[in-house]
Amino acid sequence: MNCDTYHHDYRALARDIRKLSLEMAYHARSSHSGGALSMADLLAVLYGGDFIRITPETVDDPLRDRFILSKGHCCASLYATLALCGYLDADDLRQHYGDNGTLYYTHCSNQLKGVEISTGSLGHGLPVALGMALAAERAPRKYSVYCLTGDGELDEGSCWESILYAGAHKMSNLCLIVDYNKLQSMGDVKEIMDLEPLGDKLSTFRWNVIEIDGHDTDAIAEAYRNFIKEQERPTAIIANTIKGKGVSFMENNIFWHYHNPNDQELKQAEEELG
Repeated sequence: MNCDTYHHDYRALARDIRKLSLEMAYHARSSHSGGALSMADLLAVLYGGDFIRITPETVDDPLRDRFILSKGHCCASLYATLALCGYLDADDLRQHYGDNGTLYYTHCSNQLKGVEISTGSLGHGLPVALGMALAAERAPRKYSVYCLTGDGELDEGSCWESILYAGAHKMSNLCLIVDYNKLQSMGDVKEIMDLEPLGDKLSTFRWNVIEIDGHDTDAIAEAYRNFIKEQERPTAIIANTIKGKGVSFMENNIFWHYHNPNDQELKQAEEELG
């Protein structure tokens, strides 16, 4: 199966990303389910449309676009996306995610096809994405770099160093996507390290800022189009999302930052997702 099956059917792809992610978490007994579900729509549009220029056949092409999942602890959704789009084997992933002796680590592993770098140490992905974007400009090569971060991850100073540099140097081939679900591992983002006014901060750092509903696939698609057209500045997409999106008992529930579903919870979640 590849993304031709889902071409522009973003909702179907997002639904299947969520279902496969939860099946993987159930098998592994290890996951960050809430954060994996909150970003599923962002991945579905990026890979299911005509935005990121990469296919299973072009993962080594020097002109390919790059995607970095900086919040690598939520790799279940990325692995599921890659499996549903033909990079990985979905059945193998479903049965062996998190198993000893496999490459399906529960944090991003670049030993898997379609994964650019190993991530999970927060604050590392955006600096690497910036380096890739800078390399493209200096080569020069025409490719774009997308980097998805968590909101709590923006507590890291390395993110803001990258944001400062990218804005000052007009890195228009760099797109930052913030999964702004308002919850981090130990509580509300607002109470732990309030990011607001996030859009104004990024604008002050000379970024093209787009704030959207991160579950509105039309709005997500339009934001990616806006980034592709931008020629003067890096783009930041602030995607307002819901942790655990799509499953009633997981939504906005900090418990699901780390938790994985049991038999009954998986059954109910799959029924709700459809």
